[in-house]
Amino acid sequence: MDAKTQITKVNGISILDTAKQPLESNLCLALVRETNDANDNALFNLAVAARVNLHGEAMLAAADAAREAGNAPNTAISAAVALLGPKRIDGARRAADTLIDLFAHSGLHTGDDEQSAIAPAEASAEQLATLLGSAPDPLAEAMLKAFDKRQGKSAFVRYLRTLDGHPTVDAVIAALTTTIAWEPLIRKRISQLTVRNLPWYAHLFAVIIGAATEGKHHQPGEFCGVGTEEILNAWTITELAYLSLLGERPTPSSLFPFQVMLGLIISNGVGTISAQGCKGAVSADGPESPERVQINKGMVGFLTHTGFAHGGNGYEGIQFLIESFGNTTLADAGVANHGLDLQAMATAYAKAFGDEKKTGKALGQPVRNIPGVNHPVFKGHLVNHDPREVYIAELFAERGEKNIFHDYYKALVQALFDNGVTKNVFCVNIDAIIATSLLKLLWPRFRKGDLGESSMEMAAFTAFLFGRMAGCAGEIDDHINRGRNMDTRTAASQCHHVS
Repeated sequence: MDAKTQITKVNGISILDTAKQPLESNLCLALVRETNDANDNALFNLAVAARVNLHGEAMLAAADAAREAGNAPNTAISAAVALLGPKRIDGARRAADTLIDLFAHSGLHTGDDEQSAIAPAEASAEQLATLLGSAPDPLAEAMLKAFDKRQGKSAFVRYLRTLDGHPTVDAVIAALTTTIAWEPLIRKRISQLTVRNLPWYAHLFAVIIGAATEGKHHQPGEFCGVGTEEILNAWTITELAYLSLLGERPTPSSLFPFQVMLGLIISNGVGTISAQGCKGAVSADGPESPERVQINKGMVGFLTHTGFAHGGNGYEGIQFLIESFGNTTLADAGVANHGLDLQAMATAYAKAFGDEKKTGKALGQPVRNIPGVNHPVFKGHLVNHDPREVYIAELFAERGEKNIFHDYYKALVQALFDNGVTKNVFCVNIDAIIATSLLKLLWPRFRKGDLGESSMEMAAFTAFLFGRMAGCAGEIDDHINRGRNMDTRTAASQCHHVS
């Protein structure tokens, strides 16, 4: 099987497509099973942006305490996610239920339809109570202003503005997410259960991104130095993930490789450990009684089922690359005329590794792995390729962009084979792509001494979590809708895309 036939699909969409999409679109794809348009992205960006600043939240204190105790990023973020239980989100879910009930028989076909004369059912007092508060909510008002700034379109937001009262934050978020999900719901692509849970997923995504950075970066009115109004009015989820992870505003040239990297991380299959963790968490709650399933616990299951072997190899890859390039004169990993002989460097490393391997075997000692090299899925041929690595190499070659770290990895797997260290040419896997992509972005700051090695290593680990949270949200939702109690399997007859 060659690289092009090994492409994984996410809800029927090839990773060649998910890699081109921003994070916000891929997060929704996993749940509504369709690719977002520009309006959907604008609405979902706003829904997540409203919750990413965790200043004053117990969730942030929990994440900071976990970090202080020496925990890895996945465990620290888990501490925050555990506190986003159903009581915290029930208001938004009830608001979504109300909007669905009111518009179910209205003839509304797309959630962004603001032009046709759609007449929702008359709301009861109980239904209005799920949408309106007794006094203006500053965040809700700011979100509605930001909705206009983003030129959003939503029949549900328009409806909220016709009501005699003050829409709540829960109602605004429910209106945004229901707009995105309405067309798939009407066509029965997704269930009402998925739609009512979308505000919970949006809030969880915001908490995962927000809790990934220390509490000192969450301040009244700003997140990581960027004002709340600016974030609400314009920032995307991809940009917020970059800001949280790397601590600086992205540029178009730095954001694109970051986006592609996250899109590729999403692509791993349903049998991964992280997917098993979230599906097992749902199964233990009992999806046959879906109201009992704690979606935040499912996300904790995904997070606890990542670690230094599954997720943290990007972390180890950065360590490896710093060791390889730390004593060189390299100042910019994106220049073509870097002046380094990568083949000579790779050959020297391969020979030293081969000697170490022979010595270890003679002494009966285990042989260490090279981070980012080989993968149990991609082997058995003379030359092996991870299709995600092939894709990103070709994409950036077309754009005329260089990455010396990626080039070194490709030289290394060839040198290992050429020098008899490996019996075939190993693949450069997705963990190496995480490491090379992030290190290229961070290398100038590292060289200047503005960023420590530990911070870069943890960024690689966290980037894996940002990408994988999309697919695991899809796993959670799928098992809530189709799973059985105490069973994480999916019947073969229900599998539509097998890589």
